[in-house]
Amino acid sequence: MRLRSGVFAASCLLVEVLGVALFLRGFFPVPVRSLPRREARGGFPAEPAPPGPGMVSNWTEIPPPLFKKVVIVLIDALRDDFVFGSKGEQFMPYTKQVIEKGTSYSFVAEAKPPTVTMPRIKALMTGSIPGFIDVIVNLNSPALLDDNLIWQAKTAGKRIIFYGDDTWVKLFPKHFVEYDGTTSFFVSDFTEEEASFPSLLVVCGDHGMSETGSHGGSSAGEVHTPLLFISSAFEKRSGPLTHPELVQQTDLASTLAVGLGLPISRNSVGNLILPVVGGKTMREQLRFVHLNGFQLSRLLQENTPAYEKDPGYEHFKIAEKSHANWIKLYLEGNNSEILLNLGKKVLKQYLEALRTLSSSLSKQVAQYDMYSMMVGTVIIMEVLLLLLLSIPKALSSRAEFEVPLSPPLFSLLFYLVCLMLCAVHVIVCTSSESLCYFCSVSWFTAVGVMMLISALMCGILSAIAKIFDNSRLPVKNPVLSSSSWSEIDVLILAGTVGHVLSLGASSFVEEEHQTWYFLINTLCLVLCQELCKNNFLLKEYDPQHSTTVKQNFGEASEYKNIDIPAADNSKLGKTTTSDEFSRGSDKWVSLASPWIILICCRLLRSLNQTGVQWAHRPDFGHWLTSSEHKSELSFLAAVSLLMIFFLVQRRCSLVSKIAMALGLLGVYSYRAAIGNVIFPWQHGSKDISKGITEARFVYIFVLGIVFSGTKDLLKSQVISSDSGTKSTGLREVYSGLVLLAALLFRPHNLPVLVFCLLIQTMMTKYIWRPLKFNAAQITVMHYWFGQAFFYFQGNSNGIATVDVSAGFVGLESYVEIPAIFLTAFATYAGPLLWAFHLLCYLSSEVSRNSAAVGHGCFCYALMRSLPVAVYIVLVTGLRYHLFIWSVFSPKLLYEGVHVFITAAICLFFTAMDHNHSHKVQD
Repeated sequence: MRLRSGVFAASCLLVEVLGVALFLRGFFPVPVRSLPRREARGGFPAEPAPPGPGMVSNWTEIPPPLFKKVVIVLIDALRDDFVFGSKGEQFMPYTKQVIEKGTSYSFVAEAKPPTVTMPRIKALMTGSIPGFIDVIVNLNSPALLDDNLIWQAKTAGKRIIFYGDDTWVKLFPKHFVEYDGTTSFFVSDFTEEEASFPSLLVVCGDHGMSETGSHGGSSAGEVHTPLLFISSAFEKRSGPLTHPELVQQTDLASTLAVGLGLPISRNSVGNLILPVVGGKTMREQLRFVHLNGFQLSRLLQENTPAYEKDPGYEHFKIAEKSHANWIKLYLEGNNSEILLNLGKKVLKQYLEALRTLSSSLSKQVAQYDMYSMMVGTVIIMEVLLLLLLSIPKALSSRAEFEVPLSPPLFSLLFYLVCLMLCAVHVIVCTSSESLCYFCSVSWFTAVGVMMLISALMCGILSAIAKIFDNSRLPVKNPVLSSSSWSEIDVLILAGTVGHVLSLGASSFVEEEHQTWYFLINTLCLVLCQELCKNNFLLKEYDPQHSTTVKQNFGEASEYKNIDIPAADNSKLGKTTTSDEFSRGSDKWVSLASPWIILICCRLLRSLNQTGVQWAHRPDFGHWLTSSEHKSELSFLAAVSLLMIFFLVQRRCSLVSKIAMALGLLGVYSYRAAIGNVIFPWQHGSKDISKGITEARFVYIFVLGIVFSGTKDLLKSQVISSDSGTKSTGLREVYSGLVLLAALLFRPHNLPVLVFCLLIQTMMTKYIWRPLKFNAAQITVMHYWFGQAFFYFQGNSNGIATVDVSAGFVGLESYVEIPAIFLTAFATYAGPLLWAFHLLCYLSSEVSRNSAAVGHGCFCYALMRSLPVAVYIVLVTGLRYHLFIWSVFSPKLLYEGVHVFITAAICLFFTAMDHNHSHKVQD
């Protein structure tokens, strides 16, 4: 079966998407779980039975609740240093005064990454550690079905009132007798009603924030939050204030459950915060910690087959025996100092057991599904090898090659490998002690995946055999073997390999933007050198010598398969075109273009500080977004929108130009409606709205422009093969995407869009076309600039920089599919716009190279597959690294989403490669 390069690349990426999805499912573990919530409500365990005949405990129920009422004040992104220390006196003076008063307990609660709202609320109310993948569903916040404190309180008949963020209303529907899902609330007073059943006020934060005001990562400011327990039931503390003790955020659920006389949530891995119940009798304190230990040991039994060998379980059983002996002495009426000291010793044993049990359960969150990960890795690596082995044929002048299906699929090797893999699957799934996702899929699906792996392996072996066979053939033309790579080719190879190798270091992952900035700056310098050669040095070449060499390469064109090296084009084949290009001012504009691009890139770097090391430093974007500089931001936004119209409308139809102008006006109106910018005639404050009408007004023009372009594309693909109609259609679809990006970008980021269009225009007119680079080189340059503009937008490899507000533009409430699409588009707008511009450029070059689009699609797929495959191998080896959840895991999510987007891009490339298929048929 003959396949074009683009079709082959798109097919490989679709298979790679399957491998990436399987790897991600295995890499991001599912948290430990106990019984379903409907079965979680049960009786309390009795006290440990005292040894000896006839000795029975007279206390089988839980002690009465410590507090009649609990008020939880949860403040979004509250850092611990905003309450404790010198900043507390400045930002929260009343809270600081309450702490100094003494009737309170202060702690620093440590949250686990990702430090975003919804997973943190789950941790606070269930006591469990949500999976890292919960950050994906943070936008929707579906109902929480796990056993939790709110559900236990409702089941116990307690009255729950809520005011605040509507995320709670979504997580706990029908749990509140009164609620108001607003974004803020005000508590004016707090009084004690009954001395015997005092109220408890809990002040805490769901997570902190970094020095730049973002959150989602694992810096100290993001994971450390204050946790205050304020009640008149606490004894007034004497002596100077000490530094608050460090506890886990998951400890709150267990502590509040004990304080309210409720069962501890079945999935909780938290420990009881003992000082909160320190005023109770020794027997009550031992009862509380025993309940906590019993719950943790039961959770361990349900998630660990060899739970009896766990140190925490062993410590708990020892503490239980000591507890039983203490109860025997207590029932015998021994009230001496010995009983008190023994009780303290038992309490210490319980606390040690609780810490060990909690640690063992928390570590299970990092238990990976290695089988699913390995299957996904094998698929990804096979796809990469197949792409690498296919380079000579895929980048040949015909951009197509024969894919032998019969030998691999009907060979003995294929069936042997398939049977072997199925046998391994049976052994792993029947002997595995932990849950494996790939083992839970149907046998039909599993066998299909095994057959796919076998087919890919046979295809790789077949490609290797053909390469060895071709290597034995004599070289037909000695001129080809003596060709050398140009400076551009060396830079592309060195830059790609260097970037891939840098992914193994956490610092390079955190500061990956620096790698791309360095690569595009170096690229501009090399392009400057090439332009100088083209305009000055090549004039000194002997025309007769140039013609002779050109004829030699013309005779070798049938043999030359690889389209990557461009030394012949860059050094010898441009003499005839350089004279035409060098005339007039275009020559000097061309020479200045790389330097102008360098200046633009430097300005963009100062717009948004990103990464980790220098993210806290002030940048131009922060200056613009401050309230006192709204006039400057408004002026910049207006100028940027005018520049966008000027740069985009040149090749659009009249109707699209009008739609673009009205759409950009709607963009400014939307930003003015939500209060980001102001109109020149606007004075004073203006009512701020959600801008839904203005945003939908822009959406209409976006859809209109895209529909107009799609109509031209369908006409060129189905009715006639008119390249002009196709080029116009692509340009109009591209214009619609630019308008959508302008709507979703924050106003201070509009210059990023302007510089993106400006650089694309300059490189097309003054660099790529005069120097006549081949499709592979053009594709790599587009890919590099797309990656750089991803970071110019202010993105990073951390979750905190994702602008989730883009998913709500023009929407009254959360709608899943549009919100995901808009958020993904806004995040990856840079790579998407550069990829689409690549398609526009290569489609216009089909007259010079009919296989240009196919070459571009193949190279784009290869450029995406190489770092993903290597990074997945690195992450597997570094899965127990200290920064695995804070650095490597967010990057893995970004890479996974990027693979999905690249697969969609390559499918579109393949659909637009209709012109080449006609030429091949002719």
